[in-house]
Amino acid sequence: MPDTFAITVIFIIVVAVVVAFIKGRSRDKCLIDFSGNLVTIEEITGKIIWGKLRVESTGLELDYSTKHKDKDGHEKKSYILYKQEYPNIRALIRYHDELDEPSKKERDEELKKTYHPTAIRKLKRKIQNFFNTARDSVLEAINLLIGQAKRTAPGGAILTSQDKSISKMKQELKVSMETAYEPLLERHIGKKVILELTKGDKIFEYQGIFKDYTVGFIELMDVDYRIKEDQPVRKADLVVPRGYGIIRHLGE
Repeated sequence: MPDTFAITVIFIIVVAVVVAFIKGRSRDKCLIDFSGNLVTIEEITGKIIWGKLRVESTGLELDYSTKHKDKDGHEKKSYILYKQEYPNIRALIRYHDELDEPSKKERDEELKKTYHPTAIRKLKRKIQNFFNTARDSVLEAINLLIGQAKRTAPGGAILTSQDKSISKMKQELKVSMETAYEPLLERHIGKKVILELTKGDKIFEYQGIFKDYTVGFIELMDVDYRIKEDQPVRKADLVVPRGYGIIRHLGE
């Protein structure tokens, strides 16, 4: 007779390990594109932070080039923004004139690949979208397996008693595997578009080359941007939260 308690414990541990593995590898690809570059974060409060970007699954960090001392005498070497604080971001800005030569070269090469992509690059993206969308079925399969185990497996009663924990793990897995496939946006990748960005009670329009999007962000290249209206316009690449920015028009 199988040890139903041991089977249930092993099952829960396996699911927890899978969830932890997926969550640990889950980093927003729009943010990753700016990783290692000097980036300016514009927050909705008006706060501006500047540093070299590092992206993790749980948030991001800007490393300062030199230590900053605040009014209380505290020396600060970096700024950490946790994932749950992403709604505070209005835009991540990568100004071209702040990039070093290797970063400029890498960025220019990426722009060439992005603007009016080749047929091979388009095919590659279609294949990626197919597999990303197929990942959604993994969660459905897990749900079916758990449901079947509750009805027929020796440890079904114990699984039922752990509904709360299992539901939490499934929700974490769903968030980690969530895809953002959007047909309306997909057909404009690699083209010039007009982005509407909300700043307070005003909406500003910016033209740029539409590079990518995720569940949380939109990425544009070659944008004329300034944080405040009295500042000079500078060439930049932008990553903006989808809560504040939307692609409104095709620009070509």
